[in-house]
Amino acid sequence: MKTILRTTARTAVALLASLLALLTGLIMLGAYFPAIPKVGVIGPVLGGQYPFHMALFALTGLCLALLAWRGRPHRWGRAVTVITAVSTAAALLIGGVQLNTALRAGAQISARDILTELAYPGATPDRTETYATRDDQNLDVDIYLPEDTGNAPAIILAHAGGFHVFDKSDLRGTGRWLADHGVAVFAVDYRLATADRPTWDKAPQDLVTSLRWIREHADTFGIDRDRIAMGGMSAGGTLAMNTAYRLQNGTITATDGATPEPPATVVGFYPGTDVTRMWQRDVAGSRNAAELFIGGTPDQYPDRYREVSPLAEVRPGLQPTLMVVGDRDRSAPPATVRELADALHGAGVDTTVKELPFAEHAFDDAYGSLTSQTSRQLLLDFLTDREPAS
Repeated sequence: MKTILRTTARTAVALLASLLALLTGLIMLGAYFPAIPKVGVIGPVLGGQYPFHMALFALTGLCLALLAWRGRPHRWGRAVTVITAVSTAAALLIGGVQLNTALRAGAQISARDILTELAYPGATPDRTETYATRDDQNLDVDIYLPEDTGNAPAIILAHAGGFHVFDKSDLRGTGRWLADHGVAVFAVDYRLATADRPTWDKAPQDLVTSLRWIREHADTFGIDRDRIAMGGMSAGGTLAMNTAYRLQNGTITATDGATPEPPATVVGFYPGTDVTRMWQRDVAGSRNAAELFIGGTPDQYPDRYREVSPLAEVRPGLQPTLMVVGDRDRSAPPATVRELADALHGAGVDTTVKELPFAEHAFDDAYGSLTSQTSRQLLLDFLTDREPAS
């Protein structure tokens, strides 16, 4: 009986070790070689956002493999041991590279957050206000304020979601963190596209209105009108950058009142730089998102696609711009971000681009990840680099 139990236990341990070896091996393979189909999609997400967790899983598999085949190693046991050992080292290398990037960016790393903050934190705004009502829909803004208000820099943030899903609550982690470090954050909702309501001409107006509302209430919130930035994540970044540039260029005016002064600076986290290319690439639903937003294809509405693309608004005199993207991003490839940066540089625009290693699209969804902590520090430094108005 003891022999049977021992054999059963060893078999169970061996199977678990094999499973961990398979999973961590495939994840690491995808993280290092994102061009591989399927595993190249999930690998950069799990391996890039949770490298230390992957290392723990792989190390667990290694220990189980050594336990299962102790004293009687065979070919399969040796293979599982090698795979888990290599996966452990590969995951730790990703973590080491990301840690080096974070330290070079000056980020104050929280090891606890790395291990425990796996998604959005449970932060809440200081207040929520309605900044406009459009199409019988209240458009709200979550407001995160620093303790020391009076002349604080501020940023309007537009959420991700392919122009048709999600809301401002996705920005709660970034909003709370920036406020805790002296920056006021206004996370705004905007009208989302539906099958029967494209919002290519509506969502930009919502951001224009939000900017005017925030400028009108600057004294109430204790912010510096000369240090209001506009930015966003993914589709929100596309929308915010395009709107800010159009305000600066004078190619958009408010349809519901006075047109506000343009924002002082512009931020895009993994933004779509050209909506036509979003449609052409058709990655992770980008074609459907573009068609919902625009109301049709590029062949049907080439002018609309051009009007809402940040790349089409590049002119001399645009605002200082920060763009942050992951080097594994499939939805907003680094090459397209660099192309926009090159165009901005060519026009004499102060532009900063930061590529984060082993990072996929929406890398900051994992609030505690090293890439997320690094990106927040980059954003904070950019927003606080300008001198307050005298």
